[in-house]
Amino acid sequence: MLTNESKQTIQQGYSTYLKAKGHQPRYGQKLMIAAIARTLGSVRMDSDGERLGEGHVCVVEAGTGTGKTVAYLLSAIPVARMLDKRIVIATATVALQEQIMFKDLPDVARHSGLSFDYTLAKGRGRYLCLSKLDKLLAGEEDPYIPLYEEPVTATDDGALYTQMIDKLSSQQWDGDKDNWDSEIPQEQWARVTTDHRQCTGRQCAHVRNCAFFKARESLDDAHVVVANHDLVLADLALGGGAILPKPSETIYIFDEAHHLPDKALSHFASHTRVMATNRWLGQTEGQWANFIEPFAAALGVVTRAQGMEKLFKDARRCIDLLPPRLREYIPLMDETQPVVRYRFEMGEVPADIGEIAAEAEQRFGELTKALERLTDEFSKLLEDEHSPVDKSATETAFGLSGTWWTRAEKAQELFHSFAHSEANPKWPVARWMTLVSAGESVDFELVSSPVLASHTLRQHLWEPAFAAVATSATLTALGSFDRFSLRAGIPSDAQFEVVPSPFDYAGRSELHIPAAAVEAQKVDEHTESLVAQLPALLKAQKGALVLFASRRQMQQVHEALPLSLQKSILMQGASSKQLLLTQHKKAIDEGKTSILFGLASFAEGVDLPKQYCEHVIIAKIPFAVPDDPVEAAMAEWIGEQGGNAFMQMSVPDAAVKLVQACGRLLRTEQDEGTITILDKRLLTKRYGQAILSTLPPFKQVLNC
Repeated sequence: MLTNESKQTIQQGYSTYLKAKGHQPRYGQKLMIAAIARTLGSVRMDSDGERLGEGHVCVVEAGTGTGKTVAYLLSAIPVARMLDKRIVIATATVALQEQIMFKDLPDVARHSGLSFDYTLAKGRGRYLCLSKLDKLLAGEEDPYIPLYEEPVTATDDGALYTQMIDKLSSQQWDGDKDNWDSEIPQEQWARVTTDHRQCTGRQCAHVRNCAFFKARESLDDAHVVVANHDLVLADLALGGGAILPKPSETIYIFDEAHHLPDKALSHFASHTRVMATNRWLGQTEGQWANFIEPFAAALGVVTRAQGMEKLFKDARRCIDLLPPRLREYIPLMDETQPVVRYRFEMGEVPADIGEIAAEAEQRFGELTKALERLTDEFSKLLEDEHSPVDKSATETAFGLSGTWWTRAEKAQELFHSFAHSEANPKWPVARWMTLVSAGESVDFELVSSPVLASHTLRQHLWEPAFAAVATSATLTALGSFDRFSLRAGIPSDAQFEVVPSPFDYAGRSELHIPAAAVEAQKVDEHTESLVAQLPALLKAQKGALVLFASRRQMQQVHEALPLSLQKSILMQGASSKQLLLTQHKKAIDEGKTSILFGLASFAEGVDLPKQYCEHVIIAKIPFAVPDDPVEAAMAEWIGEQGGNAFMQMSVPDAAVKLVQACGRLLRTEQDEGTITILDKRLLTKRYGQAILSTLPPFKQVLNC
């Protein structure tokens, strides 16, 4: 149980922080601090510090303006220090990650009286590989580049790479991509970064100056580590503790936790491109003798390389069987959609494709094992101080075989899923293929994805973790945590808490649904109504945000509006999101009118306080587009279980998105303004009334 000393430390830290900042205590913030401290403090441990029992997960929905970051820092840090555990904070966006690392943590450390160290954790791919850069500058780039997944386009990047080494030498740059003074195109960056299977680790000649390993050193001592969802999931997929602290020694805090299920689905999906894989396998033919020649004196490598060319040929021969079968489904693919794909109903792959997949699984399984053993031999050579082979050649071969190993393994995972596609009523899987443009030809991308992340997250995260906190402003849907719990696999004995926002919604904002609003499923009529109503709605405010659910409708409305109004509109797609926001604020600061037209990405994570956004106009209830294969498979699965997919999935999802969109209006306690929703279904449909009741308590002006 939470000791009196820990309670006092938390209370003292909070009061000290408030006094130093000149803030008043917030009711919701106090509730959140208490809920987290109560959960973490009740976790029991054995003599070795291992968790005993459950009840170690806390889920908190904290309304906008609660100050949730300060709340979880002030409650979790003292408990973690008491229990000798580490904290890993994971965010979904770079913006929040940077805010926590460079604003919130220094602020709490400076003003709370708490003593703790903190650091930032990023994946290996965000850091420069000095070995690769050195070879590039010496004109020794990997001679086997054509054997990689896609050929690297030759570009004149010499000036960029020379500038990199100069800035490293003069300590003007630390090797972190995010700290470079301009955007580095991914094609250029890919040539000078690495992954865990290409990296030679402590055997690398540049290890002492390696940006990644320097960053890793700070992880060993920090009490608080700031990461992102993807890095945490990658670490857990490797068993935990490979990059970040061990799960059993970690208290995880997932900010923006509503993104976690989708992040997990994306992370644990399998995919491979048939024609690209075929090319990769074919490009090794006739090159094995040259590849192995430098290792003639290394018996282990020579032994492991024997028969390798045959394994590549066998895998390719199997892959060759797929395109004719897949082309049979091209007439069935919906070419009216932006992405042309075919989803296999219930995730069940046709028998003929399944048979090929079963053989491919076996062939790629054999290839994966062989490449793993070959990579291990190269690793042994790197560790051998008396190796008979040039170290540079060994490093190149090690990186190449590691890349091959990863690719073969990913293909094996995909074909395993396609070979065993019988519907599982408990853990549904979506499987589909997508047509991908590959120059003048077309490739088939095969994809397999869990429909629910619950099983994966329960197995890899919630069970091994010492404790965890999941928080966001939007975790409930229609007044319940059921939607989030189902998708994220939250343990049934978790502690759930909803804490209120300090904002005076009723006193400082109004929600309007005009009498002239049209039901949005009447597409043409609805678009015409938007064109007719927007000029008057946008007349009064300097700063406004108009949110659309479809790019096509956004463009149609924009084109039909008067030219005088178009001049004040900044539309998503014209420039980067960040540049549009900067231009918008600049225009407002200069006393001009500026109106942002945006899609879903502008409905979340956009912070436009005070005069920058006095009116949020939402074109329609943001129901998901029905062409997403995972969402379609989810609906199919719910129907098979006897449920109503629309009411159990579509309506709760739309409710959450609408709450997020409405959250763009009030960003501080001093903000005020209006939200207008131009979709009559909120008043005419039963589900509309249910969605309306879940919105913050704005003063409602309906049929106005």
